[in-house]
Amino acid sequence: MASHNELGKEGELMAVQYLQKNGYVIREQNYRFKKAEIDIIAQKDKILAVVEVKTRSTDFFGEPYEFVKPKQQKLIYSAIDEYVIQNDLEVDVRFDIISIVISPQKTSIEHLTDAFFPF
Repeated sequence: MASHNELGKEGELMAVQYLQKNGYVIREQNYRFKKAEIDIIAQKDKILAVVEVKTRSTDFFGEPYEFVKPKQQKLIYSAIDEYVIQNDLEVDVRFDIISIVISPQKTSIEHLTDAFFPF
């Protein structure tokens, strides 16, 4: 059984490969600003996708995407604002979640676009 951190790393790698296969360019991984960390910043055309990756070994306790809480969302918003300003980008920003379940029985990946919005 993989540790929590190993599972998370495996999930992020799968998410990067999934995004690239679907035409996204990966701009950043594990971008940090103050207390926030953004798992993946990807771009496709004029859309900047801010991607939170949630990986679990089971969906018994709920779908992985259900674990992106409002406090975390708020931190992500402030970090991406800073990123867009620092890089002088002219893009539309979208907040996505890639939800992954890796278990011995099956592996599933689900990409939720516009999964949450700034309040």
